Amino acid sequence: MRLLPCLATLAATASALTIGDHVPSEGLYILELGPGETKVVTEAEKWALKADGKRFFDITDQATGSQFASSKHLKLAVTYPDSVHHNETVHNLIESLDKKNFQSVLQPFTEFHNRFYNSEYGKNSSEWLQGKIQEVVAASQAKGVTVTPFKHSFAQSSIIVTVPGKSEQAIVVGTHQDSINQTAPATGRAPGADDNGSGVVASLEVLRVLLTDEKVAASQAPNTVEFHFYAAEEVGLLGSQDIFRQYAEKGRDVKGMLQLDMTGYIDGTTKAGKPELIGVYTDYVDQNLTQFLKTIIRAYCTIPYTESKCGYACSDHASATKYGYPSSHAFESEDSDSSPYIHTANDTIDTVNFDHVLQHARLALGFAYELAFADTL
Repeated sequence: MRLLPCLATLAATASALTIGDHVPSEGLYILELGPGETKVVTEAEKWALKADGKRFFDITDQATGSQFASSKHLKLAVTYPDSVHHNETVHNLIESLDKKNFQSVLQPFTEFHNRFYNSEYGKNSSEWLQGKIQEVVAASQAKGVTVTPFKHSFAQSSIIVTVPGKSEQAIVVGTHQDSINQTAPATGRAPGADDNGSGVVASLEVLRVLLTDEKVAASQAPNTVEFHFYAAEEVGLLGSQDIFRQYAEKGRDVKGMLQLDMTGYIDGTTKAGKPELIGVYTDYVDQNLTQFLKTIIRAYCTIPYTESKCGYACSDHASATKYGYPSSHAFESEDSDSSPYIHTANDTIDTVNFDHVLQHARLALGFAYELAFADTL
């Protein structure tokens, strides 16, 4: 997710071409670097921009003639609870979160050579992950829960888990499943333990525990809960853009989205002399939902939060925001203290602190349960 800074690269010379009345020719990409700011680049220039710390939507596939997908979608006005209402139930569920499950899933997940979105590894890792999710759902015997691959134009599929409620109002917990080696994106070794295996295993464990609740398992929560495992985040949020664009086109009613992207690295924080904490991003998110997220952290985590910023299109919550849905993002630290190993072969399981992942699972479980049972969204 987070982009590592580097010395001046080809990005400095990437041409800010004007998008004319035609789709760029094969081998060129259209990137959205900020609201209304687009650039046409080669593949080499795209990777150079990423290496230089630039964050972007890749909107190439959204181009049709001279028309591009609009990012000006109606924002939903949602009022969130100003306090938690299911404290005893959620704390009882938190007791069932098991750190051992993080490691048992993360170890084999990081053994794929990489999880690059358009490689055989990316395809196979997504299919493997879907199998693990289906095992969790089957073991729960919950009513009506579906695990559905969301197909894209590339090899890797996203995965959507739907836990139905009484209404079609949906709460989404999102995380991305792909990984990348910055120096050799398609072929390099990229275990992606922290980025973003740590978010994947936290979400999967939250799903497992949430389905132990009798009302949730019987589809008796007021609202539907979805767990999204996005493909192709690292190359411009392709998977989440596809999903939220489709949701907007179909008029899906998403009341709130939480992104978990990197939940396990704390050395940067502690070496800076700071206490262990959770980073709460405040830019390009829904401010009301972010205030609710802070309420959840105070109620259900045992460590504090700090506000931070990550810039435009830094993770999949930005796709929800782009298509008019309220989003929030919890992170492993302040942005400046996050893992230096991501996008390399060194993003390995030994850099992940599972106690810290557990804190993110606590907040995601609280977020999902409280909003699943909120009657007045």
